[in-house]
Amino acid sequence: MIISLTIVRYRKAFVPFALLAMALHRLPMWLQQGCTFWKLLGSGRNGTFDLQPDWQQWGLLAVWESREDYDAFSQKSAVSKWWRLLAKEEWTVLCHPIASHGKWDGKEPFGKPEGKIAEGPVAVLTRATIKMSRLKNFWSHVDEVAELMSKAPGYITSIGIGEAPVYRQATFSVWESMEHMKSFAYGSKQHAEVIKKTRSEGWYSEELFARFAIMESHGTINGKNPLEGIWNNES
Repeated sequence: MIISLTIVRYRKAFVPFALLAMALHRLPMWLQQGCTFWKLLGSGRNGTFDLQPDWQQWGLLAVWESREDYDAFSQKSAVSKWWRLLAKEEWTVLCHPIASHGKWDGKEPFGKPEGKIAEGPVAVLTRATIKMSRLKNFWSHVDEVAELMSKAPGYITSIGIGEAPVYRQATFSVWESMEHMKSFAYGSKQHAEVIKKTRSEGWYSEELFARFAIMESHGTINGKNPLEGIWNNES
């Protein structure tokens, strides 16, 4: 199993094409051979959960049965051809799942990985459907956690992605190592307190937490490959 996250940026003049793609790309993704799960995603402006969408930036998260299936998509699909023709930038990170808990639309898209320790950079996906009655609680803590994360040792970058504004949100964060990620997740008192509140106050109707070992990163977003210099990337 291989997980891909592709983030594309459009020129401002091409934003209508980006919006159109959210509808048009559903059919080719449904028909894409070797793809067992996919989500077309909008993006926030500040690298995490965000009430303000970035209309120029969009994403696709997909699960592939094999590397060959992903390569066929990347080289030949209508979706990838659309990106090459209309997108200003495209950044893709390829991963293996190493741990996953929870569900996404009632499914376990990454299976039940054994939780092996990863060497090198890792990524974390935190995704939730927020209860309408708990939206105020959730959004009142977003900026606090985002600031903590951006200043944490070993933090590389993060992307705010979501299926719907306000209540179906996700963050994909990248870290230099598993140790750095765990230090932030479990060593920060403020972060631990927010996580405790999500449980005690029942913020989510559905949630998913997954960790990935990063295989490679190629392309650019905002002018650079976020993983350049971390280890040997493909460009």
